[in-house]
Amino acid sequence: MQYKLRKWQKNDSESVAKYANNKNIADNLRNVFPNPYTLKDAEWYVNSCCDSDEKTQYCRAIEVDNKAVGSIGVFLLHDVYEKSAEIGYWLAEEYWGNGIMTDAIKQVCKVAFENYDIYRIQAQVFESNIASQKVLKNVGFEVEGVLKNSIYKNGKLQNSVMLAMIR
Repeated sequence: MQYKLRKWQKNDSESVAKYANNKNIADNLRNVFPNPYTLKDAEWYVNSCCDSDEKTQYCRAIEVDNKAVGSIGVFLLHDVYEKSAEIGYWLAEEYWGNGIMTDAIKQVCKVAFENYDIYRIQAQVFESNIASQKVLKNVGFEVEGVLKNSIYKNGKLQNSVMLAMIR
């Protein structure tokens, strides 16, 4: 399936509100990604991406058929973790299983390692999110461990899996 990664545009908010408003997506992400996902939520997120100067984060819209249908970003960490970054992403459910996210992660990690003074990109994934773990492993991330009861989501404690790619 054809897609492209591009900078966020202020007019992406309506598309994001439409595609992000999905419990199956929200259930696998941090609480900052709400459900329901409103136009106001989308405007806040899109504006924060548009206003970023890319010194501490590299965020891109995932576009299919001229619509923003997902997001991917690498966020630099701080303090003793300053040589590390965290990757985060989501994609509209109707586009799952088409290889989009696998390719997007490859592209974004390559850009991050080339443009930031980092040696590690990590992802902390809900243990129940097998699909996301598989995508990360296919790109070259390795499982470093399971963090027991590290997530509290929807009234339930869950494990997370720490995966990382080293430059």
